[in-house]
Amino acid sequence: MTKRNTRAGFAMLAGFGINAFSIEQLDAIHYATLEVFWKTGIKVESTEAVEIFSGAGCIVDPHDDYAIVKIPAYIVEDCIRSAPRTVVYYGRVPEADFIAESKRVGHSTFGECIQVIDPYTRSVRKSVKRDVGQVTLVCDYLDEISVVERPLCSSDRPPATQPLHNLEAMLMNTSKHIFIGAGNARNYRKMLEMAAASIGGMDNFRKRPNMTVFVCPTSPLTLVKECCKVIIEASRLGGGIAIIPMALAGATSTVTLAGTLITHNTEVLSAIILAQLTAKGTPCTYSSMSTIMDLKRMVGPVGAPEHGVLSTGAVKMAEYYRLPSWVGGGVSDSKLPDAQSAYEFSLNALLGSLAGANIVYGAGALEMGLTIDYAKLIMDAEMIRYIQTVLKGIEFSDETLGLDVIHQVGAGGEFMTSDHTFKHMREQCQPKLFDRKSRDGWLAIGGKDLTERAYEEAIQILNTHKPAPLANSAKDIISAIIEEYEIELGLNRR
Repeated sequence: MTKRNTRAGFAMLAGFGINAFSIEQLDAIHYATLEVFWKTGIKVESTEAVEIFSGAGCIVDPHDDYAIVKIPAYIVEDCIRSAPRTVVYYGRVPEADFIAESKRVGHSTFGECIQVIDPYTRSVRKSVKRDVGQVTLVCDYLDEISVVERPLCSSDRPPATQPLHNLEAMLMNTSKHIFIGAGNARNYRKMLEMAAASIGGMDNFRKRPNMTVFVCPTSPLTLVKECCKVIIEASRLGGGIAIIPMALAGATSTVTLAGTLITHNTEVLSAIILAQLTAKGTPCTYSSMSTIMDLKRMVGPVGAPEHGVLSTGAVKMAEYYRLPSWVGGGVSDSKLPDAQSAYEFSLNALLGSLAGANIVYGAGALEMGLTIDYAKLIMDAEMIRYIQTVLKGIEFSDETLGLDVIHQVGAGGEFMTSDHTFKHMREQCQPKLFDRKSRDGWLAIGGKDLTERAYEEAIQILNTHKPAPLANSAKDIISAIIEEYEIELGLNRR
């Protein structure tokens, strides 16, 4: 064999990605954001939050039930620097941990959908608590789902405590890290107790927090009261937050995407600033579910290419600030798990992935995020495997260049029986669900289409998969927390 010594100074790219913006363009968004903070300010509806901003040196213009807060550039940039650069999304077990380092890409479901397509009857209906648990169970099984976003709502439970019921259903059915909304700070405190109980107590939670709470600034440029309260509570109690504006370009933000990125960025940073002023070092995930307002149909389409483009912009701003990112990508506007849903998932999930998002979320979701479908979730997971293969790119090394085997086989030969092929053949991506058989082979096993096979796979998972067990007595403790809380609120017992 020909001897090849190590190369010196050979420039290489590891994997595939997209450089969507120049540093000058990202600077332009940042400097414009600083100008918005100082000239326009943000609307803050919480008295306590206004006091925190004021105490740090922000300028406050009070009104009857809110204040306009103007934030100097040095406070903005100090708070960005104090947010952790790397966040670990801890699972209940170490095997389920996901490290949100730069350009480490994972995927999750969409949430909080209000409808589900039943995998047995194929009919659309309102989701109930059992559905939350069942979709979570499928996500626990799928390796392609890195963390689990609360996929559905428990519409059969009291609205005031639905977030707690959602969390209970999820804790019972996955060991992966959970992202979930709380609704208000009082709910969040109880949910923190539940998450802590699932891993053996609050001391364990402080070491390995297995839940992150979503907070949603309201576009344009508003932190409503309960959003502020949850940010403050989570920061004081040591929990992480994911900040997810949902701007609609042309309605709640400028119709131009560059302008939408400015206000979106300001909204995310406003929550990060409040969290860091409350408790420096609070883990913050830069998130996005912004898209366009279709001004012809007056809807907010999430299968639109602009949604993927805005998500890419959000990823690059998070990367600019060295923060972990969570963006929408893969939700479909279709009502069925059909070709439209596949095209829309593939385009926007691939965009977010190539941009380097830590989590791209949208798997399983149809109808602009109103409906979860099991077949789409299974098919999306298969596509995620393909996307992950693309992200790896082509490895360049003396071994993979294969010059020795090329010389050995020579012109007119074949590579199928070479040792080099046997050594590397399992590196090829193999489908679990997509079909590569001949037509005769496909017909021999029933000739079923992809959607039908996906429903069957989902039902098989529901019937056989068991999540990692909870800590001792955790199930009873979690149920008791909800029961006592509902009595405290004057609600009926379950």
